Amino acid sequence: MKNILKLEELLMLALAIYLFTFLDYNWWLFAAFFLAPDLGMLGYLANAKIGAFTYNITHHKGIAIASYLSGTFFDIPVLMFAGLILFAHSSFDRVLGYGLKYSDNFKNTHLGTIGRP
Repeated sequence: MKNILKLEELLMLALAIYLFTFLDYNWWLFAAFFLAPDLGMLGYLANAKIGAFTYNITHHKGIAIASYLSGTFFDIPVLMFAGLILFAHSSFDRVLGYGLKYSDNFKNTHLGTIGRP
């Protein structure tokens, strides 16, 4: 089951890359901003609860989809770009086994515990 979920996430990453081809942005921008959602980890400098909140906001696929669709509806390419970056990055993280965080510990995710027990 775990491999099927990873394949699903990999296909979502491919979808984001495909949709990016319709935007009028250079590929280097995609690469430059691909890791930007990880800035949400800075919340962990305050504490685990704030860190989980900021991380989850910057890795939530619903927010990514809403951003992309809002950009499409209102014809705001930068919003479409941001949504695709969030979606692609979140999918990539989940392929690697990093999920949304619980507020008790960075390693405790909705996909299970990260790392060795």
